[in-house]
Amino acid sequence: MKLILVRHGETQWNKENRVVGYADVALNGEGRKQVQRLALALKEERIDAIYSSPLRRAWETAQEIARFHHGEVKADDSFKELDAGELDGLTYEDILERYGEFLKQWIRDPASLTTPGGESLNSVQERVWQAVERIKERHPDGAIMVVSHNFVILCIICKALGLDLSQFRRLRTNVASISILDFSERGPSLVLFNDTCHLEGGYG
Repeated sequence: MKLILVRHGETQWNKENRVVGYADVALNGEGRKQVQRLALALKEERIDAIYSSPLRRAWETAQEIARFHHGEVKADDSFKELDAGELDGLTYEDILERYGEFLKQWIRDPASLTTPGGESLNSVQERVWQAVERIKERHPDGAIMVVSHNFVILCIICKALGLDLSQFRRLRTNVASISILDFSERGPSLVLFNDTCHLEGGYG
Protein backbone atom coordinates (compact mmCIF):
# COMPACT_ATOMS: atom_id res chain seq x y z
CA MET A 1 0.00 0.00 0.00
CA LYS A 2 1.08 3.52 -0.79
CA LEU A 3 0.08 5.99 1.94
CA ILE A 4 0.06 9.65 0.95
CA LEU A 5 0.05 11.87 4.04
CA VAL A 6 -1.08 15.46 3.48
CA ARG A 7 -1.05 18.18 6.10
CA HIS A 8 -3.82 20.79 5.84
CA GLY A 9 -3.21 24.32 4.60
CA GLU A 10 -2.52 27.32 6.79
CA THR A 11 -5.00 28.69 9.33
CA GLN A 12 -4.87 32.02 11.11
CA TRP A 13 -3.82 30.23 14.29
CA ASN A 14 -0.92 28.59 12.45
CA LYS A 15 0.13 32.01 11.21
CA GLU A 16 -0.04 33.41 14.75
CA ASN A 17 1.87 30.41 16.18
CA ARG A 18 -1.04 29.35 18.35
CA VAL A 19 -1.69 25.78 19.46
CA VAL A 20 -4.29 24.18 17.20
CA GLY A 21 -5.73 20.94 18.52
CA TYR A 22 -9.41 20.02 18.39
CA ALA A 23 -10.37 23.67 17.81
CA ASP A 24 -12.26 23.72 14.50
CA VAL A 25 -10.32 26.51 12.80
CA ALA A 26 -10.86 27.04 9.07
CA LEU A 27 -8.21 27.74 6.44
CA ASN A 28 -7.24 31.38 6.01
CA GLY A 29 -6.80 33.08 2.64
CA GLU A 30 -3.22 31.89 2.25
CA GLY A 31 -4.25 28.38 3.28
CA ARG A 32 -6.89 28.27 0.56
CA LYS A 33 -4.30 29.30 -2.03
CA GLN A 34 -1.94 26.62 -0.73
CA VAL A 35 -4.48 23.82 -1.05
CA GLN A 36 -5.37 24.91 -4.58
CA ARG A 37 -1.70 24.47 -5.54
CA LEU A 38 -1.59 21.23 -3.58
CA ALA A 39 -4.62 19.86 -5.41
CA LEU A 40 -3.14 20.73 -8.80
CA ALA A 41 0.14 19.02 -7.87
CA LEU A 42 -1.77 15.85 -6.99
CA LYS A 43 -4.16 16.03 -9.95
CA GLU A 44 -2.47 13.21 -11.89
CA GLU A 45 -1.55 11.14 -8.83
CA ARG A 46 -3.25 7.77 -8.49
CA ILE A 47 -5.50 8.02 -5.43
CA ASP A 48 -7.88 5.14 -4.73
CA ALA A 49 -9.43 6.59 -1.57
CA ILE A 50 -9.17 9.74 0.52
CA TYR A 51 -9.57 9.73 4.29
CA SER A 52 -9.62 12.95 6.27
CA SER A 53 -9.83 14.35 9.73
CA PRO A 54 -13.28 15.94 10.08
CA LEU A 55 -11.78 19.17 11.44
CA ARG A 56 -12.48 21.99 8.97
CA ARG A 57 -8.89 22.83 8.06
CA ALA A 58 -8.22 19.23 6.99
CA TRP A 59 -11.69 18.65 5.53
CA GLU A 60 -11.46 21.75 3.31
CA THR A 61 -8.03 20.60 2.13
CA ALA A 62 -9.29 17.09 1.33
CA GLN A 63 -12.33 18.39 -0.55
CA GLU A 64 -10.17 20.58 -2.76
CA ILE A 65 -7.92 17.62 -3.64
CA ALA A 66 -10.95 15.38 -4.23
CA ARG A 67 -12.27 17.69 -6.97
CA PHE A 68 -9.81 15.99 -9.34
CA HIS A 69 -10.51 12.43 -8.20
CA HIS A 70 -13.54 10.12 -8.16
CA GLY A 71 -15.22 9.12 -4.92
CA GLU A 72 -16.14 10.89 -1.71
CA VAL A 73 -13.81 11.90 1.08
CA LYS A 74 -14.25 9.63 4.09
CA ALA A 75 -14.21 11.42 7.45
CA ASP A 76 -12.38 9.53 10.20
CA ASP A 77 -12.17 10.84 13.76
CA SER A 78 -9.02 8.78 14.29
CA PHE A 79 -7.12 11.31 12.18
CA LYS A 80 -8.07 14.35 14.29
CA GLU A 81 -5.18 16.34 15.73
CA LEU A 82 -3.83 15.87 19.25
CA ASP A 83 -6.46 17.06 21.73
CA ALA A 84 -4.59 20.03 23.20
CA GLY A 85 -7.28 20.63 25.83
CA GLU A 86 -6.75 23.90 27.70
CA LEU A 87 -3.77 24.77 25.48
CA ASP A 88 -5.90 25.27 22.36
CA GLY A 89 -5.48 28.78 21.00
CA LEU A 90 -2.55 29.67 23.25
CA THR A 91 0.84 30.98 22.11
CA TYR A 92 4.15 29.70 23.49
CA GLU A 93 4.32 32.77 25.73
CA ASP A 94 0.81 32.05 27.07
CA ILE A 95 1.76 28.46 27.88
CA LEU A 96 5.00 29.53 29.53
CA GLU A 97 3.08 31.95 31.75
CA ARG A 98 0.08 29.75 32.63
CA TYR A 99 1.44 26.21 32.30
CA GLY A 100 5.14 26.60 32.98
CA GLU A 101 5.52 23.30 34.85
CA PHE A 102 3.71 21.40 32.11
CA LEU A 103 6.03 22.96 29.52
CA LYS A 104 9.11 21.80 31.44
CA GLN A 105 7.75 18.25 31.57
CA TRP A 106 6.78 18.38 27.88
CA ILE A 107 10.35 19.27 26.95
CA ARG A 108 11.64 16.29 29.00
CA ASP A 109 9.03 13.65 28.12
CA PRO A 110 6.58 14.75 25.41
CA ALA A 111 5.29 11.31 24.42
CA SER A 112 3.60 10.17 27.62
CA LEU A 113 2.58 13.56 29.02
CA THR A 114 -1.12 14.40 28.74
CA THR A 115 -2.01 17.96 27.79
CA PRO A 116 -4.16 19.75 30.42
CA GLY A 117 -7.68 18.49 29.73
CA GLY A 118 -6.52 16.73 26.56
CA GLU A 119 -4.50 13.67 25.56
CA SER A 120 -0.95 12.39 25.15
CA LEU A 121 1.06 11.77 22.00
CA ASN A 122 1.13 8.08 22.92
CA SER A 123 -2.65 7.96 22.80
CA VAL A 124 -2.67 9.82 19.47
CA GLN A 125 -0.22 7.33 18.00
CA GLU A 126 -2.28 4.39 19.23
CA ARG A 127 -5.52 5.62 17.65
CA VAL A 128 -3.97 6.72 14.35
CA TRP A 129 -1.97 3.52 13.90
CA GLN A 130 -5.08 1.43 14.47
CA ALA A 131 -6.71 3.46 11.68
CA VAL A 132 -3.71 2.90 9.39
CA GLU A 133 -3.91 -0.85 10.03
CA ARG A 134 -7.62 -0.83 9.14
CA ILE A 135 -6.86 1.01 5.91
CA LYS A 136 -4.08 -1.45 5.05
CA GLU A 137 -6.51 -4.35 5.46
CA ARG A 138 -9.11 -2.58 3.33
CA HIS A 139 -6.71 -1.43 0.58
CA PRO A 140 -3.65 -3.74 0.65
CA ASP A 141 -2.53 -2.73 -2.85
CA GLY A 142 -4.09 0.72 -2.95
CA ALA A 143 -2.79 4.27 -3.15
CA ILE A 144 -4.49 5.91 -0.19
CA MET A 145 -4.45 9.52 0.92
CA VAL A 146 -4.88 10.69 4.50
CA VAL A 147 -5.39 14.44 5.02
CA SER A 148 -4.60 15.31 8.59
CA HIS A 149 -2.48 17.29 11.03
CA ASN A 150 1.06 17.80 12.25
CA PHE A 151 1.16 15.45 15.25
CA VAL A 152 -0.91 12.79 13.51
CA ILE A 153 1.49 12.64 10.56
CA LEU A 154 4.54 12.62 12.85
CA CYS A 155 3.03 9.81 14.94
CA ILE A 156 2.40 7.71 11.83
CA ILE A 157 5.89 8.24 10.43
CA CYS A 158 7.62 7.56 13.76
CA LYS A 159 5.66 4.33 14.18
CA ALA A 160 6.29 3.21 10.60
CA LEU A 161 10.04 3.80 10.86
CA GLY A 162 10.42 2.41 14.38
CA LEU A 163 11.44 5.77 15.84
CA ASP A 164 10.80 6.52 19.49
CA LEU A 165 7.97 9.04 19.68
CA SER A 166 10.06 11.23 21.98
CA GLN A 167 12.23 11.95 18.91
CA PHE A 168 9.38 13.57 16.96
CA ARG A 169 11.07 16.99 17.18
CA ARG A 170 13.72 15.73 14.76
CA LEU A 171 11.02 15.68 12.08
CA ARG A 172 9.01 18.60 10.78
CA THR A 173 5.92 18.84 8.61
CA ASN A 174 4.92 22.16 7.10
CA VAL A 175 1.37 23.16 6.25
CA ALA A 176 0.18 21.88 2.86
CA SER A 177 3.05 19.37 2.73
CA ILE A 178 3.12 15.89 1.20
CA SER A 179 4.81 12.84 2.71
CA ILE A 180 4.60 9.30 1.33
CA LEU A 181 5.06 5.92 3.01
CA ASP A 182 5.27 2.70 1.02
CA PHE A 183 4.16 -0.46 2.84
CA SER A 184 5.65 -3.61 1.28
CA GLU A 185 6.44 -7.13 2.43
CA ARG A 186 9.78 -5.81 3.69
CA GLY A 187 8.05 -3.24 5.86
CA PRO A 188 7.31 0.47 5.52
CA SER A 189 9.66 2.90 3.76
CA LEU A 190 9.55 6.69 3.73
CA VAL A 191 9.83 7.70 0.08
CA LEU A 192 8.89 11.39 0.34
CA PHE A 193 8.89 13.71 3.32
CA ASN A 194 7.52 17.20 3.88
CA ASP A 195 7.44 18.11 0.19
CA THR A 196 6.24 21.68 -0.39
CA CYS A 197 7.71 22.24 -3.87
CA HIS A 198 4.19 22.72 -5.24
CA LEU A 199 3.85 25.89 -3.17
CA GLU A 200 6.71 27.35 -5.20
CA GLY A 201 5.32 26.10 -8.50
CA GLY A 202 6.91 22.65 -8.70
CA TYR A 203 6.37 19.14 -7.32
CA GLY A 204 8.58 16.18 -6.50
